[in-house]
Amino acid sequence: MKKCLLFLFGLLMMSCSKDDFSEQKSIESKIVVEGWIEEGDYANVLLSSSIPVTDVIDSTNVLNHVIRSAKITISDGENSEVLSVKNDKNRIPPFVYFGNTLKGEAGKKYSLKIEFLNRIVEATTTIPKSVALKSAEYIKKNPTDTTGYVFVKFDDQVDEKNYYQIATKINGEEPIFVPSFYGNLDDQNFSSPSVSVQINRGILLFPKTKFTPYFADGDLIHVKLRTQNKDALDFWNSWQNEIVNSRNPIYPSNTSLKSNIKGGIGIWAGYGQSTIIVKTPPKK
Repeated sequence: MKKCLLFLFGLLMMSCSKDDFSEQKSIESKIVVEGWIEEGDYANVLLSSSIPVTDVIDSTNVLNHVIRSAKITISDGENSEVLSVKNDKNRIPPFVYFGNTLKGEAGKKYSLKIEFLNRIVEATTTIPKSVALKSAEYIKKNPTDTTGYVFVKFDDQVDEKNYYQIATKINGEEPIFVPSFYGNLDDQNFSSPSVSVQINRGILLFPKTKFTPYFADGDLIHVKLRTQNKDALDFWNSWQNEIVNSRNPIYPSNTSLKSNIKGGIGIWAGYGQSTIIVKTPPKK
């Protein structure tokens, strides 16, 4: 199933550039980055050029803006690796840069360097310590309902400053974790260290079916609690605000999404992570 995460093509209203366009054309656009490295896992980076406001934004045009010939280097200050690129047919766009030697560790700083044509794009992030999910439960308002929500519980570390993101992935329907709607949390807003929160499904671009904010009987739901940095919290909150205000987050109507990318736009984030699988009743 071809799905697209919240891929960040054309976050600003810029001029068009393709992977095989001339150097002059590439200068007119922005390099758009969505990259992450989780504790215990390898780096992933999605790379594109920004889409002009005059262009039609659909899955076909998105493919025209993929950058798949860049050199991407990840380093923890001691070791480094150049990411490979693969074709993942479960995604739109189907090209992902990925690592296979440098695994994320909590507390370490990771630099990102992208070299494409005559440009260099850079960013740094750190991986916060993971916080374990205590439980995740599928709950319906009425026993006869065929849909419901997921409620998660975890303990905030009171002696630390933490920012969180809750993401979900429905087995067989979504190939990647999707940040939950209103799932970005700042622990300054918690009334107790024992946190219980309802999860609403996140929004995919170019979904195969009509979006609904709830889960359904028959879903096998992977729930992930990420610890994140303030840069990532600000980025995802600005993305969410665009949706809440009925704007298209592909290119904000009057604001730019927050970014920690030097020489480009987007996000390079380190995450701690804890995952639980939630089984729902069989679909009738």
